[in-house]
Amino acid sequence: MGLAAVAKAVAQTEQEPSRKPPAPAQYNWITGRLDIVPEQLELPLPPSGSAVLPQDGTALLLATENGAQLLVAGFGLFVGKKSERVIVRRGKETCGQVPMLGLQEVIIGSAGVSLSSDLLEALCSRGIRVAFLTGSGRPYALLTSPLLTATVETRRAQLSAYYNTRGAAIARWVVAGKIRNQEKLLRYFGKSRQGDARSRLERAATALRKLRQQALAVAGADAESVRPALLGLEGTAGRIYWEQIADLLPEDLGFAGRVHEGPSDVVNAMLNYGYGILYSHVWGAVMNAGLEPFAGFLHADRGGKPSLVLDLTEEFRQPVVDRPILAWLTKGGSGRLVNGLLDAESREAVASRVLLRLQAIERYKGKNYQVRSIIQMQARLAAAAVRGIREYRPFSFKW
Repeated sequence: MGLAAVAKAVAQTEQEPSRKPPAPAQYNWITGRLDIVPEQLELPLPPSGSAVLPQDGTALLLATENGAQLLVAGFGLFVGKKSERVIVRRGKETCGQVPMLGLQEVIIGSAGVSLSSDLLEALCSRGIRVAFLTGSGRPYALLTSPLLTATVETRRAQLSAYYNTRGAAIARWVVAGKIRNQEKLLRYFGKSRQGDARSRLERAATALRKLRQQALAVAGADAESVRPALLGLEGTAGRIYWEQIADLLPEDLGFAGRVHEGPSDVVNAMLNYGYGILYSHVWGAVMNAGLEPFAGFLHADRGGKPSLVLDLTEEFRQPVVDRPILAWLTKGGSGRLVNGLLDAESREAVASRVLLRLQAIERYKGKNYQVRSIIQMQARLAAAAVRGIREYRPFSFKW
């Protein structure tokens, strides 16, 4: 199923918001001020026919009333600027053109894509961020506008929180939030099944609920002291969760469990690619909130490892990536690996579903917001938590 078909199917099932939510990458939910070029919020999207995209799926555009994301993935492509448009070229041939008007993000999703410095300057001046992913979906760079606000007080408080009860509390809730969404997704899949299959999912979900309660009860006065026990509980929950997922998926997909690096099966490759897209959104939200991406509370510090991004990603894995990808695969969806990487059609299948989930509407504190707006609000909540203004709580999706 192509991007247009997926968009149509999701649009038929998603509830329309009661009001248009603000662009998540541009609004400071704590101060109530715009942290980026204000004109960007007021510019409408261009007419749908004004974007020209290649037919081979190397460039995808997901557009909604609140903005658009351009995903470019294909060896040998060049992405540049012509007037007020982003152009995609293969050799001397222009195979795609997208107006910058209304763009919120450009995602470079494979190796072998080159960009012009003029384009980067134009995107940054408009507050449009640029995310870079490997062919397997792992993020390795993120460019954002220098107009974004990042206060030194927040970063100082974040580093101090690692050594006090604030960091310990955030670590507990990160694990509890992830386990809760694992539990809820298993119950969601159980609703459409009968007999032993449903009973197994319910028993696993109940076991996950108990592990969540244990995570919240882990004692410790700082992040370092609670981390070993929390990682143990997270690992146990992961084994229970992925064993049930393996039973749900068709055997011919070859999924025997989670493989994070160099997966040999298409399911893990799809999940990794989807998580990479999610990482880029969380990373942008963390930076917009004035937080340090590499100073987390649950994931260990390591050079090149954005541990706080990984922390805040945990509660969004199941609702944003697992649910749409796994549900599609259980209903006959499939993909293909070429030299260990997803082919263009498989990348389109993953990217379209993940990006549409990021655009989906969810209830948050009594109001309707897009999921990617909620990601930004959760990053702002983490910033408030490290400063002792509010307590961090993970977002609980309604299944």
